[in-house]
Amino acid sequence: MNDSIEVGIDEVGKGCIFGPVFSAVVVLALKNNYLLRKLGVDDSKKLSTEKRNFLLPKILELSKDWGIGQSSVREIDRYGIKHATELSMIRAIYKLKLTPSKIYIDGNSQLSLWKGKQENIIKGDSKLISIAAASILAKVKRDSLMIRLDENFKGYKIYKNKGYGTSDHFLGINHLGTTNMHRKSFIKKFN
Repeated sequence: MNDSIEVGIDEVGKGCIFGPVFSAVVVLALKNNYLLRKLGVDDSKKLSTEKRNFLLPKILELSKDWGIGQSSVREIDRYGIKHATELSMIRAIYKLKLTPSKIYIDGNSQLSLWKGKQENIIKGDSKLISIAAASILAKVKRDSLMIRLDENFKGYKIYKNKGYGTSDHFLGINHLGTTNMHRKSFIKKFN
């Protein structure tokens, strides 16, 4: 890949107590940064669900390539969230058609499993359009999974809290117990 592109990666669901962690990588031609910024691409946490859903097809259309990776609840509990998140990021990168010459990662953790060039950017989802686009892609895809999983795991309000440890979610755990989709290593911290 050449210098006229930007490859950003971000994760979502790292702090959840339920479900996998997702990562997405987006490859953007620099000329499309302006178009996506003009459409309102920003950190997914700053955008409404409706805005993220509106932007997703535009991001996919204007991206040169993209990938999504995830790590399971079992991996999170076995290896810890930091390593599981890194695995999800590496899996996202491996879904790209070409190996990127450099990646920009939201946050301050280097990918120890990645041997190519990388640069960490604190609050990168507010600074680089490629990272912001990756945050939207990961958030929309993970939220969609959480809504589908809510059908099988009633009583925890997953459709609403998306797997985060809200009071409603803990109320569900107190009444129903945990499921195989709950991160046991996380829930222990709250007990």
